[in-house]
Amino acid sequence: MSLNSYQSVDREQLAKDITAIHQQSLADTGIDDFKHLKSMERWGKLCSIMGYGTAWIMPNPISALLISQGSFTRWTQVGHPVVHRAFDKIKGVDQNYTSKGFAKGWRRFLDWPDWFTVAGWHHEHDVLHHYSLGEKTDPNNAQHNMEWLRQSSLPMWMRYVIVAFFSGIWKIIYYTPRTHKEFCLNAARLQKKPEPVMTRLGAWSLFTQQGRALWLQSVLPYLGYRFVLLPLLFLPLGNFAALSVFLNSILAEIFTNMHSFLVMIPNHAGDDVMMFDEKSHSKGEFYLRQILGSVNYPTGSNFNDFFYGWLNYQVEHHLWPDMPLSQYQKVQPQVEALCKKHNIPYIQESVFKRLLKAVDVMVGKTSMLKPLTA
Repeated sequence: MSLNSYQSVDREQLAKDITAIHQQSLADTGIDDFKHLKSMERWGKLCSIMGYGTAWIMPNPISALLISQGSFTRWTQVGHPVVHRAFDKIKGVDQNYTSKGFAKGWRRFLDWPDWFTVAGWHHEHDVLHHYSLGEKTDPNNAQHNMEWLRQSSLPMWMRYVIVAFFSGIWKIIYYTPRTHKEFCLNAARLQKKPEPVMTRLGAWSLFTQQGRALWLQSVLPYLGYRFVLLPLLFLPLGNFAALSVFLNSILAEIFTNMHSFLVMIPNHAGDDVMMFDEKSHSKGEFYLRQILGSVNYPTGSNFNDFFYGWLNYQVEHHLWPDMPLSQYQKVQPQVEALCKKHNIPYIQESVFKRLLKAVDVMVGKTSMLKPLTA
């Protein structure tokens, strides 16, 4: 998008057009959207059941992949929209699928079996990422986060190796401490206390209150649930069965990390994706940035979208984070047509092509666009 084209977009009319699509979607939203969520949840549960139902036989990639898909589904297709309040206003929805009831108390590992807490994810993702997209304060700004690698003296091939290794463990070494850090900083601000100094290594320290909380609230509960409790349930079938489940759980965790890295990192990175130095100052500008700072993958069917975790509708999701998953399928063609009307690039490409573009940014081979360099 040329600088002139960027500046010439009618922000006010864009906001009106986007609001019109949203209003129609709200009118169409109902209990069928919740039934769709439950259907996707059942698909994910079926993957988990088949995965663990065969994981005890021997360590194998098939069981691990099924367990991984079940975990991925729980995060991206159940927890993600529910925490975004996508079903809060639909009559007849189970309270446990609303933001007020989801993953509360003993339901933590029934609803949200993951490394990070719901509260930490909500602040890091729903607040900071969605309302600071492409800015330095965006915790998911790939170019900003990877400056240490982009500016390093390492040979290019080694940088790619580092990113590949990182993709298999990124939830534990990046997402978990980052969500906890942002949550702690925000809590200090709300309590009008000095913000704690939390370095990358310091965030894990048992000698700080924040470090101990990270271990006790996020890391140890998940380790105990995924890699101790679940394998021990198979002990009646023998020691080898429990060991097989343990090893398949580790392999599944690596697969889940790689799967989520594949579909999440390229959503907002590439040499044709914009990042910004300042906050937006109007609703129209905000909407424009969600489009220019996001990327879609192939869309259109439940089977296809299931494996993307509905993260293939990233443009639409950033325009309306609290929209039920099934509504994204309906509004996607409308948003694409709207972008064409306003002469705004609407990027929708293969996830693997987008992955290469994102990794090129991470290693410093290319850089993202800015309004002044577009």
